Amino acid sequence: MDTTTPLDDSRAKRNVTVLVAAQAILGAQMPMIFTTAGLAGQALAPNPCWATLPISAAVLGSMLSAAPMSAFMQRRGRRAGFVLGSFAGAVGAAIGALGLLNGSFLLFVIGALFTGIYMSGQGFYRFAATDTASDAYKPKAISYVMAGGLLAAIIGPQLVKVTAESMVVPFLGTYLGVIVVNLVGMWLFAFLDIPKPPAPVKGAQIVGRTRGELLREPMIVVAIICATVSYALMNLVMTSTPLAVVGCGFETANAADIVSAHVLAMYAPSFFTGHLIARFGVEKIIAAGLLILVGSGAVALSGVELEHFFIALILLGIGWNFGFIGGTTMLARAHSPAERGRIQGVNDAIVFGGVTVASLGSGQLMNCSGSDVQTGWQLVNLSMIPFLVLAGGALIWLSMRPKEA
Repeated sequence: MDTTTPLDDSRAKRNVTVLVAAQAILGAQMPMIFTTAGLAGQALAPNPCWATLPISAAVLGSMLSAAPMSAFMQRRGRRAGFVLGSFAGAVGAAIGALGLLNGSFLLFVIGALFTGIYMSGQGFYRFAATDTASDAYKPKAISYVMAGGLLAAIIGPQLVKVTAESMVVPFLGTYLGVIVVNLVGMWLFAFLDIPKPPAPVKGAQIVGRTRGELLREPMIVVAIICATVSYALMNLVMTSTPLAVVGCGFETANAADIVSAHVLAMYAPSFFTGHLIARFGVEKIIAAGLLILVGSGAVALSGVELEHFFIALILLGIGWNFGFIGGTTMLARAHSPAERGRIQGVNDAIVFGGVTVASLGSGQLMNCSGSDVQTGWQLVNLSMIPFLVLAGGALIWLSMRPKEA
């Protein structure tokens, strides 16, 4: 008998509590960085087309470290991986602060790469929530951990307001705050109780499917496509939002409020997304998320007043929540515990690869593809269309497959 299989979900609920707190405290650094990095990059970059390169570098760092982080956790356990991620987040913020102090765009971008290692670790919180959970509790565990981002959505932007102009060098205080958040938050993982996977026996046959076999599984393919599209489009629009808001004549504080509303919308539905998945099925919830993303783009294209930014970014957050949690749940159901180290890292590498391309494209579309800010903002939102068609088509294809397949 597998002694790691829980007879009830008491251990899982304890772990979810720790991961919710980590999502709230450590996760606060992400809205802090996404609010300020593009604006700081615009001031430091030799060309405004590269304003969002620091955000792209963070996402690239996450993509590159996803598979190694997954393998590290498979060998050393979730706790070691999460502590490593937090330490990298502190190092990245310190390098970013040095870049701001020295006016060095290169240093600032290098710091963002290290921040990406933290992002990669944070991405596994949702998978860790399922490690000790029963099948019935898994979608709820994922949702609750994602809901921890609600507090992050409040804490992060408020810290930006307090710290952005607190020093002579703009945003330096914010990056120093990120260092503190990481060094304090990493202690939460002392309370995590997830057993390490059994060490592989030398010469033993590989348990479960290979990566190639897993990536030929239709449900896994569709899960990855839908999660990638949801996350990439969310990042595409969110990365440009502070630039668009300030470029349309509003203040940095307005941009922080809009990002705060957006991040709240990303995580608030998590309290019931798992229940909706259990009731209506994961495919329908992903489809609803994609339709909400369509609505977000439609609102953004209809005007550039503050209310348009708020409504569009709120819809963007809800659509991401349904699409990404749905994709994560679909993936978790399609592999065994022995296969998690193989497919979860590949999944996140693909997801964050898409997000990297989106964040790079965001700056190019926003600053270098139109004659003014409003034209750039329209191009950003119009570029969502082909990817939404791709994800929607993949979901329809999966739903039309014979059940026995």
